[in-house]
Order: sequence, then C-alpha cells, then structure tokens
Amino acid sequence: MVEGEHRQITRDSLFVLADLRVIGEPGEHRVKIRNLSPGGLMAEGEVKVQRGARVTIDIRNIGWVDGSVAWVQDSRFGIALTEEIDPKIARLNVGGGDGTPRFTRPPLAQPDQPKVLRKI
Repeated sequence: MVEGEHRQITRDSLFVLADLRVIGEPGEHRVKIRNLSPGGLMAEGEVKVQRGARVTIDIRNIGWVDGSVAWVQDSRFGIALTEEIDPKIARLNVGGGDGTPRFTRPPLAQPDQPKVLRKI
C-alpha cells in the first residue's frame, strides 16, 4: 500500500458518467465515477458536496444506490455506499438483449432477392 493510502479494499479504475442526487437539495448533477469498489467510489464533478452529506447515485447497469460523502478534495469526492455492490457489473456493456433498440438500419433488400448490400 502506498503511503497515505487508507483503503483496505482494492478499487477498479474506470470512467463512467453517472447522475447524483444530494438528499435535501433539488435536481440531479452529472458526475464522473473515477474508481469503484463494492463499498464505495470516487466521483468528480461540479457539484458542491460536504463531508457527511447523504446522496444517491445512478451507477450504470446497477441503478440508484444510497451512500454518504466520506471526503471532499477540490472537485473530487468519495462516497461510502450504504450497501455493497458488484463493481464488475458497472463495466458490462449496456443492454444487448432483445429489448435493446437498434441504432442502425439493416440493408434494404427486395423480398425476392437475397439480402445483400446495395450499391449507392
């Protein structure tokens, strides 16, 4: 462990955008999750939070999770989560099932012709 490190659980470094709500304040704030562990995370953003503030954060593929601000340094802050999560789930690709919308159109084919790309 590096001097000054107080972590007892390793954290996965990543870069994921998330929405954050500070309990008792209106609105949501967009933050960047910089690292994530089962019990906490480090976020960065323009939101002004204070140590001890209760928050809820929408983590990709996991959903809204409750926590409290453990520390603040400039635009970065740590959140201790109320319940443990599986940080590997946040790394998975979003969607991918039958209900996932398609963002590209398949090639146009005539009903009596094989499906091939048409020249433009």
